[in-house]
Amino acid sequence: MDDDERAFLDDLLAAPTPSGYEAPGQRVWLDRVEPAADELRTDDYGNAVAVSDGSGPAVAVAGHADQIGLLVREIDDDGHLHVGPVRSVDRTVTRGQGVTVHADDGTVPGVVGQTAIHVREEVDDDASVAEQHVDIGAADGDAARERVAVGDPVTVDGAVTDLQGSRIAGPGMDNRVGMWIAAEAFRRAADADATVYAVSTVQEEIGRKGAGMVGFDLDPDAVIAADVTHALDYPAAPGEKGSDVALGEGPVVTRGSTNHPVLADALRSVAAEDGVDAQVQAAPTHTLTDADTFATSRSGVPSVYLGLPNRYMHTPVEVVDTDDLTAAADLFAGFARSADRYAPFAVDI
Repeated sequence: MDDDERAFLDDLLAAPTPSGYEAPGQRVWLDRVEPAADELRTDDYGNAVAVSDGSGPAVAVAGHADQIGLLVREIDDDGHLHVGPVRSVDRTVTRGQGVTVHADDGTVPGVVGQTAIHVREEVDDDASVAEQHVDIGAADGDAARERVAVGDPVTVDGAVTDLQGSRIAGPGMDNRVGMWIAAEAFRRAADADATVYAVSTVQEEIGRKGAGMVGFDLDPDAVIAADVTHALDYPAAPGEKGSDVALGEGPVVTRGSTNHPVLADALRSVAAEDGVDAQVQAAPTHTLTDADTFATSRSGVPSVYLGLPNRYMHTPVEVVDTDDLTAAADLFAGFARSADRYAPFAVDI
């Protein structure tokens, strides 16, 4: 990943995009793809699409823009914010964390309260996120309501940290890395004969809603959905849920269920031909990514989940290897250039 590509990733990671409030990240993404696009599109909910026109099959690479977070659901008379989780928020991770409330008039810093160990009788590991509160330092409810409002999104703070080699840590890798791949793969594939779509969807974390909107509108011949996947290559990882996926070994082609076999085989073939490192994982029933929704759009769109290895998913210290991102962008670009060899993407019966 060169300095320009890394700067783009950092800009994405700096833009808050809780589900339903993705506009800041979408603006960064659109600015990046615009020079390589023949057309840019957005819809009423904020899904973003870049188009590179060609004479061959229409192939899309998609990443979702939204991240998990919190939403202010009540402001009490003492000035504390009571919040609800935006999808799969880990209650053990949010306690004692710094947060930012994204209010209409600007950002408001706060903390998720955690009773000091000295004065609590026991750790309540069963306390849900909805039982936690955000303290913005307000003197009372009126003072708090002057700064924030019910429905304001909240993100957990955290810095992007360079670890050893090409590995980095921080919050929101899920799914800024997918957004990055969609943009950078599109830029690499500008010379393909295929029509290439880059897509940045909204509201994946709360039901893959944006993919349903975009999939119906575009109706492409094939979709690669770039999203994070679990890298469990660390001590104490749950072995019964594990796989051989590891950081730095390349993007992960998913086989089974939603994942179209012809498309999955095409990606594996392109990886071998182009010398791109790639891994394989199985999805026996579903992927829980936008690939599931793209696959059932209209009368069905051949789709594959391309996973990016990620340690400690849905925490403020998600770890990825930027070499895997680069390899994923290269893989899609190679696939786009050879798409006519594999189209139409249909199972042979």
